[in-house]
Amino acid sequence: MLEAVAEFLAVSGIEVVARARDGEEALARIAERQPAVALVDVRMPGIDGLEVARRARRAAPGTSILLYTGYGDRAVLAEAFDAGVGGFVLKEAPLDDLLRAVRTVAAGKTYVDPVLAASAIGPSTAPRLTPRERDVLRLLADGLSNEEIGKELFISAETVRGYIRKAMDKLGADTRTEAVAAALRQNLIA
Repeated sequence: MLEAVAEFLAVSGIEVVARARDGEEALARIAERQPAVALVDVRMPGIDGLEVARRARRAAPGTSILLYTGYGDRAVLAEAFDAGVGGFVLKEAPLDDLLRAVRTVAAGKTYVDPVLAASAIGPSTAPRLTPRERDVLRLLADGLSNEEIGKELFISAETVRGYIRKAMDKLGADTRTEAVAAALRQNLIA
């Protein structure tokens, strides 16, 4: 698939400067080549596309990340934009949509696959968690303590407790564990 997509983009006038087979290689190529747009799969061996996007913001701040995926749920979309991606396109989309997405992101605009855009703005009863509340709940789900979360996010343990309390209130949870479970059930975190 990698070769077919690269060939299609090249034939369509997009200069393909590198290819990578896993997340580590993708990050290294992005840092080395500093492309205008990096087309990154969400699910890759090694580090995933969301982590590549987070790290690429530091390694190549001028590169816009366009996530290419077969998974289009709200939690992944929210995480993607929290990670600073420039766009999100589904693998099931026609190749012309992929080309449009690359050109849109290269122009400094945001692109969201129309199928995802419809589901993201469609009716939802899920509470609106802030990106930081989602970050804290994700780290809680990974088993980190308030102090560890604070170190990871460069905030105090007391600030972490505040985010947890707000998330618990929004989710109608009585405990931290219930808050994480509710966020996972409602696809607010992945």
